[in-house]
Amino acid sequence: MRYKRVLLKLSGEALMGDQEYGIAPDIVNQIAQEIGQIVKSGVELAVVVGGGNIFRGVSKASRGMDRASADYVGMLATVMNALTLQDALEHVEIPTRVQTAIAMQQIAEPYIRRRAMRHLEKGRVVIFGAGSGNPFFTTDTTAALRAAEIGAEVIFKATKVDGVYDSDPLLNKDAHRYEHLHFSEMLQRDLRVMDATAIALCKENQIPLLVFNLFEKGNIWRAACGEQVGTLITAG
Repeated sequence: MRYKRVLLKLSGEALMGDQEYGIAPDIVNQIAQEIGQIVKSGVELAVVVGGGNIFRGVSKASRGMDRASADYVGMLATVMNALTLQDALEHVEIPTRVQTAIAMQQIAEPYIRRRAMRHLEKGRVVIFGAGSGNPFFTTDTTAALRAAEIGAEVIFKATKVDGVYDSDPLLNKDAHRYEHLHFSEMLQRDLRVMDATAIALCKENQIPLLVFNLFEKGNIWRAACGEQVGTLITAG
């Protein structure tokens, strides 16, 4: 395996499959099996999961809801996804811990950096829920922050598309897919793969970002092996 410690960023939308909202059990089980495969090969894996399949704070705020309140509800949605993924992983015999940035002792550990790193060293998957615990920050920013804190070598951003394009491939059949980019190029070209805060954190801490299609079977394994999958974004 090319990487020893990886942070996997999953969007909430990825967990709902073809549904309009909610969680698709078959998708979650597929993700758990692929995660289990690389963990059993010795990769230390942490996961940040979004909550957009249940509640999107930004969209609700645009309809008149207080933005901070909407973001807190969105953070709780990420915990629901984290617990669902934990259950699926434990069904394939992968020890897993959920840590949340908002204290909820009955269902998860509080986020403690050293404890999270110790879990990883023992071969446990650590799922970070409740974002960063602060409103106005996305789960992409949380992924970059946690990756820097735990010393991850790379961030895998698993999405519904097979990389980064110069335009929307669903609207433009001639859209060009990049195999390699620098973070500065992303900002210059306004390629909205992650928000600017997340990109700045990755660039400053020199954490590569690999964007690939979650739904192509075996992609997580291939990415962990260092194969050419999707688009690799580096600090330069």
